[in-house]
Amino acid sequence: MTDAEWAEVRSAMPVPAWLLKRGGRPEAYCHREMLDAVRYLVDNGVQWVAMPVDFPYWRAVYDFFRRWRACGYVRELHERLRRTTRERSGRNTEPSAGVIDSQSVDASETVGEDSRGYDGGKSRDGRKRHILTDTDGLLLEVTVTTADVHDSKAAPALLETFMDQPGRLLKLVWVDSAYQGPALAEAFARHGVRVEVVRRSDGQRGFVVLARRWVVERTLSWLSRSRRLNRDHERRLDHHAQMVWWAAVIRLSRHLAGDAPRWPEKRPGRLLRARA
Repeated sequence: MTDAEWAEVRSAMPVPAWLLKRGGRPEAYCHREMLDAVRYLVDNGVQWVAMPVDFPYWRAVYDFFRRWRACGYVRELHERLRRTTRERSGRNTEPSAGVIDSQSVDASETVGEDSRGYDGGKSRDGRKRHILTDTDGLLLEVTVTTADVHDSKAAPALLETFMDQPGRLLKLVWVDSAYQGPALAEAFARHGVRVEVVRRSDGQRGFVVLARRWVVERTLSWLSRSRRLNRDHERRLDHHAQMVWWAAVIRLSRHLAGDAPRWPEKRPGRLLRARA
C-alpha cells in the first residue's frame, strides 16, 4: 500500500480485542505488513509458501488471514470503505438498488471433487461466485458455490445474507433472465425487494451493453484483475469468498487514495543519457 492508501485503510480497520483491553494476545507483526502480505498474495496470485521474504513468515500471514476470516474483519473493513466512498460521492451510505450476477471459474487440482461442479453453459469445471453490487459497482455481498448451481438457486441465500444485516435499505434489484422461479420470488418478496429483469433485445448478436447489468459485469472484471481470482485454488468455499472481499478492498483503497501511481514516473531524458 502507498501511504495514502494506508491512511484510508487504517482509519477504517477493525480494532483487535487486545488493543481494547478485552483480552487476547498482542500480535507480533505490524498490521500494515500483514495487510500488505495478504494483498500481495491476492493481487499477484502466488502460493502461500512462495511469499517473498520481505513480508512476515508465510505461516504467520496465513494465520492472520484465517483469524480475519473467522471474525469477518475483511468484510467489515470493506463495508466501512464502501460507506466512506458513497459518502464522499454525496450518496447515502446504504444503497436502495443493486445488481446481481455470477461468474464461473475453473478450479485447480487443489479443489476437491466434493466442492466443485461443471457449468455447462460456460464450460467451466470449478466454482461460481455470485455477487450483489450497488449501482456504482461497489461490492455488497458475495457467496461461492459449485459451478453447477443455477443462479436462481444461489440468489436467495445471497439476498438473505445481505438483508439480515441491520440498516439495509435495498428495494430494487436488476438481474438477467436466469434469475427467475418461485423460491427466488419468495425470498425477494419476504424482504420487500422488487426484481426487474433486464433482457437482451430479440435479434441482438455479439457483445451488447445492457442497461444496469453492465455495472455488475464491470465489477466482475475488476475482481478478475486480482490474479488469485483468475482460477480457483482454494480448498474451502469460504476462503474463496474471502479472496473476493480482499480483492474488493484493494480496489476500494486505491480508489479512495486517488489511484496514485505505484511506481516512479519514467524520465526519458535520464534514460537517454544513461544509454549514451
